[in-house]
Amino acid sequence: MSDQNCTHDCSTCSSDCASRDNGIRKPAINGYSSCKKVIGIVSGKGGVGKSMVTALSAIAANRDGYKVGIMDADITGPSIPKMFGLHGQVEANAMGLMPAVTPTDIKVMSLNLLTENETDPVVWRGPVIGGVVEQFWTDVVWGDLDVMFIDMPPGTGDVPLTVFQSLPVDGIIVVTSPQELVSMIVAKAVNMAKLMNIPVLGLVENMSYFECPDCGKKHEIFGPSNAQKVADEYGIQLLEKLPINPELARQGDAGKIEYSFGNEMESVLQFLEK
Repeated sequence: MSDQNCTHDCSTCSSDCASRDNGIRKPAINGYSSCKKVIGIVSGKGGVGKSMVTALSAIAANRDGYKVGIMDADITGPSIPKMFGLHGQVEANAMGLMPAVTPTDIKVMSLNLLTENETDPVVWRGPVIGGVVEQFWTDVVWGDLDVMFIDMPPGTGDVPLTVFQSLPVDGIIVVTSPQELVSMIVAKAVNMAKLMNIPVLGLVENMSYFECPDCGKKHEIFGPSNAQKVADEYGIQLLEKLPINPELARQGDAGKIEYSFGNEMESVLQFLEK
């Protein structure tokens, strides 16, 4: 099928084109790199905490002994470097771009690590942004990774499409918040993954509740949770119900997220293998 007629629904197409999820024509990872597992963190809308879930997933895997990388594919709104206290521009050599490395040895690549100033706006059209994401895969010297987590922008636009078509994604984790719109949000992400033949590993409900530090009572600030019901509706696993945690927010703002003391997102370990 020609690019002009492509519906991006690989499940109903027999054409051997670059969009197919058979791995044959996907660009290879940088020649000095390898990666056993690629997991995308997605959502049908913004503001649900994908970057926090990405960071916590990477931290959980790193603490369990896995070699971890994070690709910050949210090109126009990158936040991963700040959460890990990474600043300045990364270096390049004959092998390619060298990722930044956090104090606990998590490798990170983000556009914020390439621009002269962290606050410089990225005023690019979608195809250009998609090209940058692909270069993060082909041009960055990741070394040998057990798992790469990809922090994706919200929605189902150019970047998620590029990631699903060009990278060997093993599965996605869908992030939501406890609101009435959650079913529609999950549906968008799940349906896009289905079109691209990408497994949905599970659902994470972020900001699920706030636990009072004085009495221990849990308050559902954004309303009752629908996470289990929605997970059951789409036949996916509910991985986590993460609380509103002001301490995590403070650590992220201070660039010290990897020093958090919780065990959030340890559920991701079931998808990894040593």
